[in-house]
Amino acid sequence: MAVRRAKDFLLGADRERVGEDTLGLLDDEVQRLVAAYPREPLSAIWDDLLETQEQVFRLLEGGRVRPSQLRDLNVKGAVLSFMVAKGFNDMEVPHQALTMTRVAAACARDAEHAGLIAATEGLKSLIAYWADKPTDAYHYASQGAAVAEHQRGTVALWLLGLQARAAAVLGDEETVRTANQQAADRRERVVPDDLDALGGLFTYAPEKQLYYAVEAEAVLGHGGAQLAQQAEQAVQGFSDPTAPNWAFGDLAGSQCDLALVRLYGGDLDGAAAAIRPVLDLPASHRNNGIVMSAMRVRQALTSGPAREAVVARDLRAEIEAFPASRPALPHR
Repeated sequence: MAVRRAKDFLLGADRERVGEDTLGLLDDEVQRLVAAYPREPLSAIWDDLLETQEQVFRLLEGGRVRPSQLRDLNVKGAVLSFMVAKGFNDMEVPHQALTMTRVAAACARDAEHAGLIAATEGLKSLIAYWADKPTDAYHYASQGAAVAEHQRGTVALWLLGLQARAAAVLGDEETVRTANQQAADRRERVVPDDLDALGGLFTYAPEKQLYYAVEAEAVLGHGGAQLAQQAEQAVQGFSDPTAPNWAFGDLAGSQCDLALVRLYGGDLDGAAAAIRPVLDLPASHRNNGIVMSAMRVRQALTSGPAREAVVARDLRAEIEAFPASRPALPHR
């Protein structure tokens, strides 16, 4: 409470202008929240995220901002609104997520930050993907890819990965291969930018790129030894919680993809072993993307020769119960 009171004092202290201490305080808070988002349950950071976004908006609306500070505050507004939008998506509220993404995009445009503008198109694609609107997901990813065409950071690669995943749901294998190959080629020419320096949701690490590529193949219904090996590598990429790019959602997603690939390869026991850590996640971590990924595995268990096996029936029942109770998601 003492720290919160001191922060409120600092944020309100400069009545005529925004001071450098205020911007420094917001910098620290944005960095903390960006680092925490992929690693902690949403309920642990949600209130702080909304409060910091409100503080930035209050400064932008207050008319006390020097021209030299305006772009910086708009970048912060875009970054925070991006994370709030992702939070709404994690809570399975796609309409609110999309609205908040548009707020992020407006801030990014006011900041004239092409990388963030492209990233907001990527987030629209992500929201549509998990809302089972693959045509929209592909459209937004393509728009973002066009904006990011001359960006040297990893946001351009993320948009190609989003294109590939949406194309996979649409059954377009040729586009999946083309987009993933372009992303692989561009990886060699990446020059990290200010978004990559932020980290968290704003960088597209090699291990995440592999996870997306495997997911596209899994969504297409592919199995086989080579893909299973890649899927195992994707899981391994997120096996160390102390690694800088670790994210519990990406780990769970890659584990679900490994389960799918093993199922399509006829390895029912291997699939059950792959999804077990996901089903053991505490309720606080069962966000929308993780639940939808698990449901894909359940759907795959209803077809094929293994569907009548006892293991398959038990696993289907367990996955069905998986999203039933998520009390720790901070629904608003």
